[in-house]
Amino acid sequence: MAADVIGLAPSTLVFIVLGLTLVAFIWGRFRYDLVALAALLGSVMLGLVPAEGAFAGFGHPAVITVAAVLVLSRGFERSGVVDVISNQVLKVGENLLLQLLVLVGTVTLLSGIMNNVGALALLLPVAMRLAREHNTSPSLLLMPLAFGSLLGGLTTLIGTPPNIIISSYRREVTGEAFSMFSFSPVGVAVALAGLAFIVLIGWRLTPKRSGQASTDEMFDTANYLVELKVAEGSKAKGLTLQQLRDELDETIPVLAVVRDDERRAGYDFHGALEEGDILLLEAGPDELQMLEDKVGLSAIAEREEDAEEESDTSEHPDVEPAKKQPAKEAAPVDTEGLQLIEAVVRNDSMMINRSVRQLRLNHQFGLHLVAVARDGGRLKQRLRDIRFKNGDVLLLQGSENEISENLASLGCLPLAKRELHLGQPRKLVISIAIFALAIMAMIFDLLPAAVAMSTAALISLLIGVLPLREGYQAIDGPVIVLLAAMIPVGEALETSGGADLVANTLLRFGSDWPVVVTMIGLFLLSMLLSNVVNNAAAALLMAPIAVSLANGFDVSLDPFLMVVAISASCAFLTPIGHQSNTLVMGPGGYRFSDYWKLGLPLSVVVLAVSIPLILLVWPL
Repeated sequence: MAADVIGLAPSTLVFIVLGLTLVAFIWGRFRYDLVALAALLGSVMLGLVPAEGAFAGFGHPAVITVAAVLVLSRGFERSGVVDVISNQVLKVGENLLLQLLVLVGTVTLLSGIMNNVGALALLLPVAMRLAREHNTSPSLLLMPLAFGSLLGGLTTLIGTPPNIIISSYRREVTGEAFSMFSFSPVGVAVALAGLAFIVLIGWRLTPKRSGQASTDEMFDTANYLVELKVAEGSKAKGLTLQQLRDELDETIPVLAVVRDDERRAGYDFHGALEEGDILLLEAGPDELQMLEDKVGLSAIAEREEDAEEESDTSEHPDVEPAKKQPAKEAAPVDTEGLQLIEAVVRNDSMMINRSVRQLRLNHQFGLHLVAVARDGGRLKQRLRDIRFKNGDVLLLQGSENEISENLASLGCLPLAKRELHLGQPRKLVISIAIFALAIMAMIFDLLPAAVAMSTAALISLLIGVLPLREGYQAIDGPVIVLLAAMIPVGEALETSGGADLVANTLLRFGSDWPVVVTMIGLFLLSMLLSNVVNNAAAALLMAPIAVSLANGFDVSLDPFLMVVAISASCAFLTPIGHQSNTLVMGPGGYRFSDYWKLGLPLSVVVLAVSIPLILLVWPL
């Protein structure tokens, strides 16, 4: 073994690998799936994981179950659930407490039966629309909404990956997995307590970011829209829009071209520019100067003003010419029908760390990038220089018929001005029936969770509830790779004796205290870990330690496993602990330090409610 050659004990090597992995997770320079894969391959090379079992995690029931649940969750979105929910939620009126109760309560309920990020995706556009219609700051709604999606995941086996992982681990240790609703007695009570706290008290702890309810206010778009005319001697004459962009070496989006009083959207204009054409585009003062210097395009407002000034100075030579006003001082340009849409970049988006030009956003996806907002404010740098980050809010223009599919391909979630009818109401009942049959098969032990969920996902694809292409897109590749890679590493923590070493240390310090004190310590350790790494990774690492602790105390495994299941899903302290937290960061205008203000007291509530209930439902 490599461990013998290096001269270190296997448990020491495991801790080194895990330590480096956690540092890489926290650093965030590389995606967590790549970090997990590096940890797996490093463990194989060090002899901690057998080479023949290195990729066994990809066939692990927990991984298969998570993938199937992701497909089913996307099927719910396509089947019309979003339309039904939106129509009902939007009727709540102006009362903020009622808005919070309905939004957070709905996302909590949905998160119990579908992926919690998927549940948040359904309600996020609804929350944004509520905020804008009632002039409410979205920051008061979005963080509670994200935390509600995490609470809802606690209630069932399929609500969140940690529950699936803990159930599978219990089967490996005892031969029997947790059932679909084993988590419900504790999970439902914790979710209700968390919901009550958020609606009555917690929302007051969220920052109120003013001016974020309007797309125009966030991006200040109207101040940057200008009309440019193709003059007789303009170099732009005879160029297509793509040739114009190539000439400029810039990604300035042309929103529309007006010819003979007929306006065509930029993405739909494929001919050459002619004299007299008017281009509607988004540009600041620097871009306007570049357009005039390189291709001879000038803002119409400036040209008219110049003509007036020349007339005045020719008639009155002693009068000093008036100073030019920037084009953005002109009257606002009519943008009706230009199909601008606001979207947020997801954690698993292909756009992360890439620029517009690298993505070929216009060529490959037919989208114009108009503006980018980050941390609640518009980025002022040139569009072509921006490398996207998760949580960025984008203002895009594209074909209404294709924008939904293109945003899904890019890994973006529509937020506002969403005229996208994704639902297929006629298949809503079929989708729910398939899911219900799968749940019944699990409840009566007819099929294991992985088989039942996979069968339901397959039937949904076969009958057309979800197109096959979109089914594959629904499977979150980075999460699947993370789970599959970390499962063997977690097993190495156990087989190397590392889990026993940690457990014995905790037992030694807690030997003079009641078992419940050690359970609280396990809860806090797992919760802190889930706030800096993916919650699934936290569950995978803490499960062997929980079992070792239970064996050391010579008590039942179940309460310790339940502690890990609950605490691993309590990533309320940071925006990086869970995708739901990251998704609302940009639209809500939150800062990193905002999350603990609501997250810390909510974590205390969850701890205070869950530990007594776990001991009541799952006695030692």
